[in-house]
Amino acid sequence: MLSDAQFAAHLEATIAHYLRVTAAPGEMLSLLRWQIGQADRLDLRTTMPGHLTTSAIVLSPDHQQVLLIDHVTIGRWLQPGGHYEPSEHFWQSAEREAVEETGITGLRLHQWHGGTDRPFVIDSHDVPGKPARNEPPHVHHDLQYLFIADPAAPLVHQVEEVHAAKWAPIAELDGISPKAAVRLRTIGLSQ
Repeated sequence: MLSDAQFAAHLEATIAHYLRVTAAPGEMLSLLRWQIGQADRLDLRTTMPGHLTTSAIVLSPDHQQVLLIDHVTIGRWLQPGGHYEPSEHFWQSAEREAVEETGITGLRLHQWHGGTDRPFVIDSHDVPGKPARNEPPHVHHDLQYLFIADPAAPLVHQVEEVHAAKWAPIAELDGISPKAAVRLRTIGLSQ
């Protein structure tokens, strides 16, 4: 587990590396970088105007299918994910969310990551908040990681947060995580 100082340093280095090596032209992550510069506690879901989330783009071994959840609060199909949970590596938080929300077994980090913590995509997006938690609209800075799993493995969705889990054609990712869908095509992992 990372200390607060280690978390902040690791996040800053991860973002800097992503912007140098992976980011698309024009991808600036201005709000995220500003919050890092302000020393905001991005590991806490109470930090506003935004905080860290992690999600898992889980692909079948042939890259033809993607694992999706029907999210209770959002009311639409999404990749598994949620608020950052303390981990040694950011991808482990995404992995934990995928397992919790879908019950998937045999999940493994995609070779694209080369065993590093480099996100496949960083997507900062607006979320509506949750009035029941007295939570205003805010931003999720979502670190997305690629994983591989067997679509024949049984799925058991997490009833509290997920209506259902399913494997879907990879093309459905276009309407769910467009940045990830484009990046998959750009690097030849999807058609």
